[in-house]
Amino acid sequence: MKIPTPMTVAPLSWLELEALTDFRVDTVNGPANAQARLRLFGRAESDVRVTLYRDNHAWCPYCQKVWLWLEEKQIPYRIEKVTMFCYGQKESWYKRKVPSGMLPALELDGRTITESDDILIALERAFGPLGSGMKDPAVLPLRQLERLLFRAWCTWLCYPVNSPREERYNRDRFVEVVARVEDALARTPGSYFLDEFGTADVIFTPYIERMNASLYYYKGYSLREENPRLADWFAAMESRPAYRGTQSDFYTHAHDLPPQMGGCWENGEPQMQLNKARVDNGPWPGLPDVTYPEPENSRVEALHRVLKHRTNVIRVNPANHELFDEALRCALTRMMTGQACTPPPGSDPALRYLRDRINVPRDMSIYAARRLREALEETAALAGDSQGPVLPTDHRRDQDPARFAGN
Repeated sequence: MKIPTPMTVAPLSWLELEALTDFRVDTVNGPANAQARLRLFGRAESDVRVTLYRDNHAWCPYCQKVWLWLEEKQIPYRIEKVTMFCYGQKESWYKRKVPSGMLPALELDGRTITESDDILIALERAFGPLGSGMKDPAVLPLRQLERLLFRAWCTWLCYPVNSPREERYNRDRFVEVVARVEDALARTPGSYFLDEFGTADVIFTPYIERMNASLYYYKGYSLREENPRLADWFAAMESRPAYRGTQSDFYTHAHDLPPQMGGCWENGEPQMQLNKARVDNGPWPGLPDVTYPEPENSRVEALHRVLKHRTNVIRVNPANHELFDEALRCALTRMMTGQACTPPPGSDPALRYLRDRINVPRDMSIYAARRLREALEETAALAGDSQGPVLPTDHRRDQDPARFAGN
């Protein structure tokens, strides 16, 4: 008996797709977002004393630390975006300002400051601390604990091992330090590192977020699911709009970290293989990278962002532009209507090329990215199982911002 082919619909036109989204975001005064070039929090532009220099892709952990601090304190600031070494050529104007080229940098009242801890100390002097400050006696040991955790994570993730025994040893050392983090969180009445949210939480945020992603993907270890106090801390952080605007997802971190860290080493264990396949190919709902409820407008956000950049998204895709134009409209039609839309033959690698290059939060929020990746994969599967180019691990020049439109 012949199995009937599922009915599919014709792709919507670009004009029809445009009619399906009314998504808008106030990048200046609204919630934290990666697209902003100016943040005022309802203040006048004349109040701006700060310029933050951060990376284009929102991949830099030290940039995220300063970014989150400014958002939580609601300090008016400008944003200048700079290319990280791993995905393109550093801008000459930035090298003149910061000869090392390192990120982040901050200009405060005309003075340029580098190194994220020095930046936070300077901001505290100018605007007051965020809760307990960098040099508070309660914060200093937590800063040391964060560095200890960072080193244990790097040892486990970023160095090849010669035997299963060495792998277990590195894992056990990391788990021991995590237990100390759990103890520190247990000593407070709430979910944060001290009695109230503050500097200590900002300091821990960037690398705990990246540990959560990288260890799940490369080691089969779920930091969030195996540590109840950290799970509560993540949930508390995700209740904060400022953090949600800076937060990335497992897919982005799993593939942005190797060139930044000098490599990330898989342990090859069964759970790691399952986790890796799920992060790369779905299903993405239910991954322990985010737990707050999905916003009702996640699809219209994803559609809005694609429409904004569709010309450039099509231009940089290695496929024939007319073919990919139709295939992309098929995927967006599926995302917005829930109906299958068969793409043209041979478009499966082109759709997966885009699927693999959606970045959170540079492009859109976590849930919007999930919906778009899901639609791209489901539509590609109607055409075939061909993949796009393998993502590089020693650089990410496929993400060179010079090849993409501005935010």
